[in-house]
Amino acid sequence: MTHLPSLSRLSRDLPAAAPSREDDAGGSAEALLETFVEEASSAFWCFIGAANRPCFTPALLEALRRVQSSLPELAADRKRQGLAPLTYFVGGSRIPNTFNLGGDLALFAEAIRNRDAAALRRYGHLCVEVVHNYYTAFGLPMITISLVAGDALGGGFEAVLAADVIVAERRARFGLPEVLFNLFPGMGAYSFLSRRLDPVRAQKMILSGRVYGAAELAEMGIVDVLAEDGRGEEAVRDYIAARKRQSNAEAALYRARRQVNPVTRAELEAVVEVWVEAALNLTEQDLRRMERVLHAQRRRKEESRDLRQAG
Repeated sequence: MTHLPSLSRLSRDLPAAAPSREDDAGGSAEALLETFVEEASSAFWCFIGAANRPCFTPALLEALRRVQSSLPELAADRKRQGLAPLTYFVGGSRIPNTFNLGGDLALFAEAIRNRDAAALRRYGHLCVEVVHNYYTAFGLPMITISLVAGDALGGGFEAVLAADVIVAERRARFGLPEVLFNLFPGMGAYSFLSRRLDPVRAQKMILSGRVYGAAELAEMGIVDVLAEDGRGEEAVRDYIAARKRQSNAEAALYRARRQVNPVTRAELEAVVEVWVEAALNLTEQDLRRMERVLHAQRRRKEESRDLRQAG
């Protein structure tokens, strides 16, 4: 297992998104993410750090973008050194019982009350850039795997859906709660679900606001590998080992799938514009409902902190 050098050395200069007041901006990229190369599985592993607020803050999105931008350089370095190419990218989370609970609702509520469409648009475009990079495997001949061992809600579910392969432990839960405060998930949910299912079922899932179990999504064909609780990482390694001899064919097939039924960045950004307009139409009552969901995010952060301290 090889831990990577500082992300600040690997990353390129990129424009920053404005942090929310609750952002994790004080933490380094290394604190926000745990990344390492596992030679045995030919995989680059990337975990959201356990101390994160369990949503996509601007700081976390920037850290993810920097890791993504470093991967072509890493691939070139490995080739120069005569090392085997990395075939897999595995994205997961170290937050207890949580993959990610979605958008930065504190930022949303503040921007909506201030009528700040630019802030919402910046955030949305950063989200879809990160998600689209993941969806396109960073322009590399890699297979992307989402590893979900806890709740993936809202933007968390959208990020999971961008991967080629979804591995989920049975305890994992998935849902799109935005409809509960009169909004819709605007960073890829409809695009990715309509490709994995069909437009009718995608719309029903989004408007239901339901939370789905991993087994239910496996029956629907959204989850590819259903793992027992606590054995998600093992299931990923087993998946890779079982398909090692056909990894070239599998990676090419996923590239072909993206050609036949593509999700373009232009499509995702166009949906962000619809989302911004819809967000600015929210009433104060809608925002109070949003803040109840925000309270649940804050409570989850406290629970995660208590679990880490107890451990």
